[in-house]
Amino acid sequence: MRAKSARAFFCRLEPGLDQLLAELRSRVSRLGYELVDMRQRGAGTRVRLQVRVDHPDAAPGHGITVDECAAVSRELERWLDGEQALGTRYVLEVSSPGIERPVRWREHWLRYRGRDVRVRVAGRGRFTATIVRVEDEADVIVLQPMDGSDPLEVPMEDVQEATLVVDWSAVERSAERTSH
Repeated sequence: MRAKSARAFFCRLEPGLDQLLAELRSRVSRLGYELVDMRQRGAGTRVRLQVRVDHPDAAPGHGITVDECAAVSRELERWLDGEQALGTRYVLEVSSPGIERPVRWREHWLRYRGRDVRVRVAGRGRFTATIVRVEDEADVIVLQPMDGSDPLEVPMEDVQEATLVVDWSAVERSAERTSH
């Protein structure tokens, strides 16, 4: 059951969450940010909605600020309270995706082609790989494992978790540009 819930969280949302996801994406986008990740935990009067947002073109070291997260949170709370989309009692957490940004949806896989990811795949476990490509006609990602083994074609539905590997040289270059 655990793998199923992880897979449902990662690639396919539980029934009814597709509409919530679409509404959150739209509202966050109108504020000028990108919805990077969404997780809903609990049910009934104990719902916890975790939302990660960032600038659409965020570069290492230039992510979203605490004040920006607070502004997104206030706006989402107004909507959630008005629509009672999660009921009358819920916890909303809005945060940065962090330096090890989640790679969650098809557009993320496409954007980060050529980058390294730490990935957990059903039936294979955790490993680090380079994103080679995303197949046009199918929801399949081609990954080149760092251990030198042959490239893998991984159905997106089998990806349980994926995060970018930190490119410390890019972080250092970014820091040097801002200090000059």
